[in-house]
Amino acid sequence: MSILRSVALFVVAALFEIGGAWLVWQGVREHRGWLWITGGILALGAYGFAATLQPDAHFGRILAAYGGVFVAGSLVWGAVADGYRPDRWDVTGAVVCLAGMALIMYAPRGN
Repeated sequence: MSILRSVALFVVAALFEIGGAWLVWQGVREHRGWLWITGGILALGAYGFAATLQPDAHFGRILAAYGGVFVAGSLVWGAVADGYRPDRWDVTGAVVCLAGMALIMYAPRGN
């Protein structure tokens, strides 16, 4: 159950961070205004809190593993929100990143 909770928290963190960055991008690059930028800043702040809820107590491990989730999540976000179509190398890279995340977070440890 703790792995399922951890994965769910990574997904929530990705939604906040990637969504927040996308909102800032839209506000600035697409000239949608301060309301979008403010929403993005709030979402990015929420991401910081979501990361602290992970059951593992090691900051470096959490953020390193989250990097893999961020890579894959960014490609999914781009496909859904912006119509970007990842190619096979994008998908392969994302799978490698998620495999690294799984090793970092969920490999059996003797400590």
